[in-house]
Amino acid sequence: MTADIVTARMRLRPVTPADVEDLHALELDPRVMRYLSGGAPTPREVPPGMVTLYRMPRGTEADVWAATRKEDARFLGWFALDGEAGGIGHLGYRLRHEVWGQGYGFEGATALVDHGFRRQGLSAVNADTMAVNVGSRRIMEKLGMTLLRCYREACNDPIPGSEEGEVEYGVTRETWLARTV
Repeated sequence: MTADIVTARMRLRPVTPADVEDLHALELDPRVMRYLSGGAPTPREVPPGMVTLYRMPRGTEADVWAATRKEDARFLGWFALDGEAGGIGHLGYRLRHEVWGQGYGFEGATALVDHGFRRQGLSAVNADTMAVNVGSRRIMEKLGMTLLRCYREACNDPIPGSEEGEVEYGVTRETWLARTV
């Protein structure tokens, strides 16, 4: 069993099926989904064969963490970090619109990246987003990630901003540990 990760204001804990309502509520908010689906909501039950370019956690994923506020256990969103020891992890996150700009994204991402390097033994952590997603890019840069590449996703149904492409950022274990020791 994985222990919770506690930060100054949040608790990150592995998601459970009891989180499904909160997880899906994020996917119903067009502001939250703007850079993922163009704001279109995700169906509660994912049709067989449905392929998306983004995660749709439903509470059973071993690498997804529910983020709750320490003071009242209110659901704030989720963070994810996949990867195996010695490999490259991939960071993702989605937060309730009401808490944007309050530092929760950076706080949770910092804690999870640190966990990935110190507990999971990852060699690097990467994250990507649409080039126009300034908020997410700012979090990646504050984490000490550097721009690795710009690229385009093949998409049959492009969303606003997709013409600018995608960006991938990353940080190595050595760089992270040198900054945070």
